[in-house]
Amino acid sequence: MKVSVRSAIVTVVLAFTAGIAGMWLGHQLLTAPAHDQSLHAMVHNELSLTAEQEEALHTIEADFAARRQALEDEMREANAELAAAIRASETAGPAVEAAVHHFHDAMGALQTETIAHVFAMRKVLTLEQRKQFDDRIGEALTADAK
Repeated sequence: MKVSVRSAIVTVVLAFTAGIAGMWLGHQLLTAPAHDQSLHAMVHNELSLTAEQEEALHTIEADFAARRQALEDEMREANAELAAAIRASETAGPAVEAAVHHFHDAMGALQTETIAHVFAMRKVLTLEQRKQFDDRIGEALTADAK
């Protein structure tokens, strides 16, 4: 099946846009607008955590950091595949489409992992702490909508 140059350009632009959207979501969830303080810093500095909560959150954060790094590495790998496929192709053929799908899969997995991480952190908190946590996440996710 032949694909036009226009289709190839649209595919590349969509892949790039999706990548930017994934990075934006991660940034919005993990960085709070007030004083550019991260969500993690807010949790540890403002919520008066118990030693048990600190220990549980440390484990959750370490696990997420490893998964996030692996998925970010996969996204970089997919981008390299896309670059190679574009260089080797006259049109957006199967190699380009495979690289785009690889990137989308990794980006989607990162978004899913980020949301799961937020909920895992939330489970460790008391109801009052959770309210503050939820408020900060709400602020971060709606900051650009205002």
